[in-house]
Amino acid sequence: MNRNDSFREFVATHQQSLIRTAYLLTGDAHLAEDLLQSVLAKLVGRWPKVARLEHPEAYARKALLNQHISWRRRRTASELPSAAPPEHAYWTEDRAVVRIVMRQALMRLAPRQRAVIILRFYEDRTERETADLLGCSLGTVKSQAHHALARLRELAPELAPKFEELDQLAIEEARR
Repeated sequence: MNRNDSFREFVATHQQSLIRTAYLLTGDAHLAEDLLQSVLAKLVGRWPKVARLEHPEAYARKALLNQHISWRRRRTASELPSAAPPEHAYWTEDRAVVRIVMRQALMRLAPRQRAVIILRFYEDRTERETADLLGCSLGTVKSQAHHALARLRELAPELAPKFEELDQLAIEEARR
């Protein structure tokens, strides 16, 4: 199997999970595609080295996170932060509304906090795995998760029952 075949196989196998992560990071399907495309373009040049790693998917995920944070640092002048939060939908059991409200709240978190929440709770990774992917300490993951959940409570109080479930998961894991 040559280098290109190996890379094509990797992309075919992991594309859906990587695009989902990119979407959760960006909150926009088109930006997610752009993010993944830019990461894969860089990855193909390094593929011989990356393919020899034990977990090339973890490398690709970390590249997604780093690229997204890099993009956020270069915020364009047309984006202006707003002091007034957007209107929130009232609590309803409609899953679509919950997803929309949660996505809006996630997009207002700092990139590192968003990455921690996505890795810990959407991708169901352990604190240690999250720390390894982000290249930070376990304590940083714990504090970022704590601050991010507090911020999400402020941004979307109607989702409080969902955050209580996440708190219980974090408490149970801390006891292990």
